[in-house]
Amino acid sequence: MVKYWPTKPSIYLNNSIVDLFIETEKKFILVKQNKSNQYLYIDILSSTSRNKLFKHIINDLKKLILDLIEINLNPNKITNISDKIRDIFIEGISTKFSNELKNEVIEKKKTRKFHKNNKDMMEHLLIYLIFGSSSIKQNVFIFSPLYTPYNHIKILLENFIIEMANNVIEDIMMNLNYSSNINIFLKNQNICNKLYSSNRSIVLFLNNIKWQNFLRSYIYEVKCFYSERQQIWLLSSQGIITKYIHISDIKKITRLNQFKVAFLVWLEAKDLAIPKTEKLLIQLAKYFLYSSLNLLSNIVLIIIKIIVFYLSK
Repeated sequence: MVKYWPTKPSIYLNNSIVDLFIETEKKFILVKQNKSNQYLYIDILSSTSRNKLFKHIINDLKKLILDLIEINLNPNKITNISDKIRDIFIEGISTKFSNELKNEVIEKKKTRKFHKNNKDMMEHLLIYLIFGSSSIKQNVFIFSPLYTPYNHIKILLENFIIEMANNVIEDIMMNLNYSSNINIFLKNQNICNKLYSSNRSIVLFLNNIKWQNFLRSYIYEVKCFYSERQQIWLLSSQGIITKYIHISDIKKITRLNQFKVAFLVWLEAKDLAIPKTEKLLIQLAKYFLYSSLNLLSNIVLIIIKIIVFYLSK
């Protein structure tokens, strides 16, 4: 039997949120490593440090929900200011995590903006948690807002936690600036994944993740947008894994740069042109094959007639 998420604010919604957070926190200790074929900034942390960061994020999310309820914002307002909420949230976690480690290497630079990277789907998650599923816009996800599966909110929360943790560590890495500083920071605080215990391994890791993010930003994300789907991160007993969910976001096209728009147009043209070109090539191949067989049979017939003619003499 499918369990659905509450449609509006109620005791039932409050209880569902409590159950959701408890279930998610229990998963933290089960996740040992990244089992996907992609890099994450949090891969550089030990499992203990990563889980501590996860707990910071889920605890601050609880406080954020209470604050938003207290100031009585409507769903549209939350959608409009979700970028600012994201920046403040990441900045707060980053500062808290750094202060807890009492690190002297980090020199805080200008606040970075994360709203261009909204793969965490923060606005949707907040609306589900504060207002219930009925406040989600129609046609964003594949199912009706009134019949939103409980597990859908669960995967949105898990994806949010992983994306936020990734952004926090990216923010810290950017502030550390150099691989030597990163190495000193990780070793001094005893939070390092043993796979990245040398400057060379850290440099290689950062280069790989930058190249991966470039490809994701300019190719894979555009393909996903075109296909109306999005990659999400999940916590599982095997480790951190990836899945895809259906999501429709027409507004996102306004945030695409010229290269991405050109790539999107090419994908559209490809989908229109390739089937027709394929059909034309198949027809031409059939005609060529038919003509070749016809010509070959005629040649064989002529050869047979010539042989018969000479034999009759």
